[in-house]
Amino acid sequence: MITGMSRRLVSLARQRSPRRWHQARLRYIGLLFLAVLVGVLAAGGAYLFRELILLFQELFWGGEGGNFLETVRQAPWWLVLLVPTAAGLAVGPVITFFAPEARGPGVPEVIRAITVGKGVMRRRVAVFKALVTSLLLGAGASVGREGPIVQIGASVGSTIGGLFKLTPEMLPVLLASGAAAGIAATFNAPLTGALFAMEVILVEIEVAYMAHIIVAAVTASALSRFFWGHFAAFELAGPTGLQKYWELLIYAPMGVLAGLVAIAFIRSVFGADMFFERIPLPRWVKPAIGGLLLGLIALITPDVLGVGYETVNLALAGHLALGLALLLIVLKIAATSVCIGSGMSGGIMGPSFFLGAALGTVVSLGLNAIDPTLALHPQNYAVAGMAAVLAGTTLAPITALFTAVELTMSYGGVLPLMAACIASALTVRLLFGYSAYEMKLLRQGVNIVRGFDPDFLAELAVTEVMETRFETLHEDATFLEVLNKAAASRYPHYPVLDDAGKLVGMLSMSDLRPHIKDCLLKPASRRVRDMMTRTVVTVDNGETLNEALIKFEFTPVSCLPVIDPKRPGEVVGLLKKDALLMALRERSKRTRTLSGM
Repeated sequence: MITGMSRRLVSLARQRSPRRWHQARLRYIGLLFLAVLVGVLAAGGAYLFRELILLFQELFWGGEGGNFLETVRQAPWWLVLLVPTAAGLAVGPVITFFAPEARGPGVPEVIRAITVGKGVMRRRVAVFKALVTSLLLGAGASVGREGPIVQIGASVGSTIGGLFKLTPEMLPVLLASGAAAGIAATFNAPLTGALFAMEVILVEIEVAYMAHIIVAAVTASALSRFFWGHFAAFELAGPTGLQKYWELLIYAPMGVLAGLVAIAFIRSVFGADMFFERIPLPRWVKPAIGGLLLGLIALITPDVLGVGYETVNLALAGHLALGLALLLIVLKIAATSVCIGSGMSGGIMGPSFFLGAALGTVVSLGLNAIDPTLALHPQNYAVAGMAAVLAGTTLAPITALFTAVELTMSYGGVLPLMAACIASALTVRLLFGYSAYEMKLLRQGVNIVRGFDPDFLAELAVTEVMETRFETLHEDATFLEVLNKAAASRYPHYPVLDDAGKLVGMLSMSDLRPHIKDCLLKPASRRVRDMMTRTVVTVDNGETLNEALIKFEFTPVSCLPVIDPKRPGEVVGLLKKDALLMALRERSKRTRTLSGM
């Protein structure tokens, strides 16, 4: 019945506006040809990108191809310190002054371009991202190559869309097609590329345009097979798939562990980012510091250097030792964190594979050591671990599931992979709430995960919602003075000022509770300065509600003092979280009312 009704509606639309119908069909077909073109160019970009990585590896470490880690192991210790440091020093000015978009994983920048940038990316991004990331990976940076190739492919899509003057509604389709093509070409995996673009890159898309993304991914994958041949990205040895159904009781808890590893990984990366932000040095110098720290970690074991696929294949062959696998989980998190946190360019997908393979090895070999009769196959748990950690870091369990299947060409292990991926994604969503990409966007002031309209919050200034009537306290006020003011006031929060009228802290009723007993016994024993919160997060009166909401997300307070940057330290208002949310609710009500008219 539904199909018949749809056919009648289509027929009616054709009869009423044949010209418009014909134009829409031509646009759809034309966009398909552009998707093919994007797939071809993205595949070419992926080929050049990988060749540049090999070129820089030979330039920095010597040797002609072969195993990258073996070459590094034979290098003197000073070279292990020098090469990553010099590479960081070389790319720092480029990233800082010419292409800031090249900093970090790359995927969040693509999502941002689609959600708030109307599908526009600067043309120079593809060139600088390829050069910078290939140089860093050649030098041994502990990052992935997948995030950068996504950004390169998306930049190609944006460029093609701009040349053909596509509308803002059509541009995101080509960006997503380019991202899918980049992933597909890198891994020789069209399904992985298409799913990644649809589950991670796109916030929303019409079903009809999925065909364009798939066409671009298939085109790029076909060309990658021409360049490199048809083979699995990872080599899986021994019996594959679910051996015994009771092993699902191991795969699901391992997924929870993978989620915890993903949370530790995400927190470490952004903790390192905040650490490097506090270093009082120019931003262009910081990648060199990250390179030096990476070299120090690599002196313990060089396995943390580079993309790490040699170590992943070692785990998938069942040849990774338990103690080394456990050590590598800690060191790889540290190595990738200092690289991305210091401002280097590189993705998190490769490190997620690395961490997952090591985790699966630890779980299987650890349980075999406890009970040898279990006879678990480490390679199967390494595959499940790869998928589970990727599901946790990206919060895209379907993409992670099919990525592991397609990259290993092992189609018999879907059930354990599904259990591990869902458990990992649920763990991260419940205990942490954000993927690595969402965290990066949050720090940039873009929230795509809470279900509200970021453009609306970006349109309203803090001054439109803040309260301009408030009461303050002097830092020398006594406990009794505070009680008298609180009894006569309706305000629960008080900015604390010094003799010059500058903000030095905040005092709320919760700050008073730990001091009530002592103050009742000795009323003059406590001053406001002894009870107030000294570390105060503030918001400028020129900031938007979107920026203020991000501060509320990461600060356990319900009120922020508003400061005028032209008069440092002077409080001009108070912004309450309740007032911000009320503005959001009122906007939602109006939107629902208008949509129902």
